[in-house]
Amino acid sequence: MMDAIQAMKSRVSIRKYKNRPVPREVLEDIIDCGRLAPTGYNHQPWVFIVVTDQDIRNKVGEAAKYGRFIKDAGACVAVFCEKDKETTLEDACAATENIIIASQAHGLGTCWVNSYKKAHSEEIKDILNCPENYELITLLAVGYPDEERQTPKKSLSEVMKWGTF
Repeated sequence: MMDAIQAMKSRVSIRKYKNRPVPREVLEDIIDCGRLAPTGYNHQPWVFIVVTDQDIRNKVGEAAKYGRFIKDAGACVAVFCEKDKETTLEDACAATENIIIASQAHGLGTCWVNSYKKAHSEEIKDILNCPENYELITLLAVGYPDEERQTPKKSLSEVMKWGTF
């Protein structure tokens, strides 16, 4: 398994996946990393729904306009948080990033689908039987990559300043 720095520096969004299931123990490990993310006031307001069933992934992929590839991934992770917590959005995003990095370390590809109050959010909440007091924040396709990609990134000197702007 690769180390955290290597995982962060090599990660790219993957939208093409091999038709291969992700082992349950790997999915449990990456979700375990998500639940260990920092959270405001230690509220830990999240619930992670791991979808491996093909029919449900098809429905989620169809509902998510920019997440059609979810149906082809080995799994989908839906990150929900309690609506009434002060740092819900931040907490879910921190957990999502932990899951992305853990997935990369396991040799899996991911793609983050923004789902906070998007057009597809209510439909997916219905598909996944979400209780009223939770909000869908992110969806992640998770699976074995079937593409090699490089994404151009800004240089460190473009984004890092010392002391002030």
